[in-house]
Amino acid sequence: MVSSVIISTAVVIVTSTMMMMLFSLAKAISSPSSSTDEAEALRSTGWWNSTSAHCHWDGVYCNNAGRVTGIALYGSGKELGELSKLEFSSFPSLVELNLSACGLNGSIPHQIGTLTQLTYLSLGLNNLTGELPLSLANLTQLEVLSFYSNRLHGSILPEIGKMKNLTVLDLGNNNLTGVIPSSFGNLTNLTFLYLDGNKISGFIPPQIGKLKNLRFLYLSSNGLHGPIPPEIGKLKNLEVLYLFYNKLHGLIPPEIGNMKKLIFLNLRSNNLTGVIPSSFGNLTNLNSLTLRGNQISGFIPPEIGYLLNLSYLDLSENQISGFIPEEIVNLKKLGHLDMSNNLIRGKIPSQLGYLKEVEYFNLSHNNLSGTIPHSISNNYMWTSIDLSHNQLESQSTTPHEAFGHDKGLCGGINGLSHCKKRHQIVLIVVISLSATLLLSVTALGFLFHKQKIRKNQLSKTTKAKNGDLFSIWDYDGTIAYDDIIQATEDFDIKYCIGTGGYGSVYRAQLPSGKVVALKKLHSWEREDPTYLKSFENEVQMLSTIQHRNIVKLHGFCLHNRCMFLVYKYMEKGSLYCMLRDEVEVVELDWIKRVNVVKSIASALSYMHHDYVMPIIHRDISSNNILLDSKLEACVSDFGTARLLDPYSSNQTLLVGTYGYIAPGKLDYTLH
Repeated sequence: MVSSVIISTAVVIVTSTMMMMLFSLAKAISSPSSSTDEAEALRSTGWWNSTSAHCHWDGVYCNNAGRVTGIALYGSGKELGELSKLEFSSFPSLVELNLSACGLNGSIPHQIGTLTQLTYLSLGLNNLTGELPLSLANLTQLEVLSFYSNRLHGSILPEIGKMKNLTVLDLGNNNLTGVIPSSFGNLTNLTFLYLDGNKISGFIPPQIGKLKNLRFLYLSSNGLHGPIPPEIGKLKNLEVLYLFYNKLHGLIPPEIGNMKKLIFLNLRSNNLTGVIPSSFGNLTNLNSLTLRGNQISGFIPPEIGYLLNLSYLDLSENQISGFIPEEIVNLKKLGHLDMSNNLIRGKIPSQLGYLKEVEYFNLSHNNLSGTIPHSISNNYMWTSIDLSHNQLESQSTTPHEAFGHDKGLCGGINGLSHCKKRHQIVLIVVISLSATLLLSVTALGFLFHKQKIRKNQLSKTTKAKNGDLFSIWDYDGTIAYDDIIQATEDFDIKYCIGTGGYGSVYRAQLPSGKVVALKKLHSWEREDPTYLKSFENEVQMLSTIQHRNIVKLHGFCLHNRCMFLVYKYMEKGSLYCMLRDEVEVVELDWIKRVNVVKSIASALSYMHHDYVMPIIHRDISSNNILLDSKLEACVSDFGTARLLDPYSSNQTLLVGTYGYIAPGKLDYTLH
């Protein structure tokens, strides 16, 4: 009996031992038995050419056991090709995969879902196509998920809402469609959400107001419609809210005034109605407020005077009425003020002329009346001023182009009459009208004869002055699409003066005599989301930056028929070309070179330290430093520039000109 018990026990032990051995064997067969298998999987991709141990290869990181935990080749300059070359199942210990800007193409393989330990995944700035694989739902440990600037299409997976550890989600600048999943409301650790530059439609889900840690929300350049949900006001930590270029309608929720940490608010080019909420006065950290191109009505709330940190204010192209509130003079940091194309009436507060930081001032196309204050008409500190198309009167010494289509202007410069007393003006007007009436009767036949000849000329002149469907905003309010086409003979090659990182650059002399530089996207570039994103990025950056050593953007045209930027013309061209020209370089002596360096340093200092959030250019090179006729230097080409999070200790993506290394778009790397 005892022996049988012993035998039974032995059988159990042997059986258990064999089961453990079989389990170990099965595990060994199903996964790499050693780091040697991982090395072979890396070598088979063809991405490395080295005979040393794989843990010493560039961009490969291993733990103490020699297992691969990180693959990071971002910005390496390699063209990796198909992402499927990497056998994902061979790396069970992988926690970071960063292949941004590595020339990847093809679709994202379903096997990526086997990397269940992954906490960081970035495949941005590539040419990946196809839809997001459902297997992404397996990556529940992810903290960073970034696929920005690819060609991905299809819907956004609702399963992403299960990734409770996500802090960064960047799907921007793709071709994604569908709606924003309501499940995103579960991502309570999210701090950065980028969905801009897609084809997303539907409403902004109210569940987005669960995201209490969110700091950056980019939903711009999509097809979103419906109202802005009032729940968005619960995002008390939000610093940037970009909803521009959508189809949003309805009232601006006053709850936005609860987001007291907000620095940038851009609701441009939607269909928003109603008034500007007085609660905006609570946004005391706000640096930039853009409401341009909506259907906003009512008065400008006097509470706007509480925004003491505001440097950029654009309320243009709305239906705002009432008076300019005097409280606006409290905005001592204001550098850009645009209230043009509204229904604003009354007088211009004289105190506005004492805003010392203003460089761009536009109140044109309103119903303003009264006398233009001397503090404004004689303000030589302002780079650009436009009060045209109002009912203003002034004794001005300022160039009259700024006051075009205003009545009663006079002054001591060419083009304006000498100022006279009011009763003399009335007498002259009466006599002039009588004489004009008499002459009109006798000259009617002559005018009728000339009518057909002048008809076409008048039509062209009106279009050139007032613009047409494709009008371009501009500091002096006179540049229109037809002017550009005529000046360049529809972008004839003979006007081309060079090429940039994207597009070609043309020289154009407008009917007014002004010479400008144009950067035009080629037809194939307009279809490429990467180039389109660079175009939009340059507009966004240069429309808010005001500095003498940063190239001035006069305007732009964003239309599927033609896309171009309008810059100040820099006569001497790029520093690179001047240094290579044996004749031109003689003019650039060492004193002038030092001045160039000082100018660039001044521009960089402004971008890095004086702007509300640091701007990283990411491509400073002699090609992107332009010189005017006096050899004053300006930084240009902001297509890859990015606002930098001042609270982040993460490294950034390396982009820009080969040979120059600069930090770029937040790539949230873990190293």
